[in-house]
Amino acid sequence: MHIITNRLIIRDFCADDVNDLHEILGDAEVMQYCEPAYTFEQTQSFLQDFCIKKRGAFAVVQQSNQKIIGYVLFNAWENSVYEIGWIFNKKFWRQGFAYEACSNIISYAFEKLNINKIVAETIDRQKSVKLMEKLGMKLVKVQKNETKDTLGNIADLYIYELIQNNQQ
Repeated sequence: MHIITNRLIIRDFCADDVNDLHEILGDAEVMQYCEPAYTFEQTQSFLQDFCIKKRGAFAVVQQSNQKIIGYVLFNAWENSVYEIGWIFNKKFWRQGFAYEACSNIISYAFEKLNINKIVAETIDRQKSVKLMEKLGMKLVKVQKNETKDTLGNIADLYIYELIQNNQQ
């Protein structure tokens, strides 16, 4: 995948991306609703094994400075159903980058890959749910007391989906 938007380049990851990716995955505040912050070695392994070898995620690069500011998970769940998720460097929060990246990936997926459905899940009822709804996704299920946050607190899991042509 290689998508160019007004401000971003969405592309495959490469080994040289490790420092920018670690700036994201190594930040406890950024990872609050995902899992504990990664060590540099964990970031290297994740980059190599998941992002590069499995091609399970894409780098979101700011065009103006060529810095990776985000990571977008985009991975097949089953036939014609993909999962999307995002983690962005906190220096770039609340500037519309996540929406710009995800909306373009969704359009690409429906138009070029002929994917039928895209799903997303979160325990973050604030930022992530708002973005899912802005992307046109609909809440399909809340799994009460399903998981724990990074502090060990029990959390509900919110599952959203978007079906091609919004036929929900």
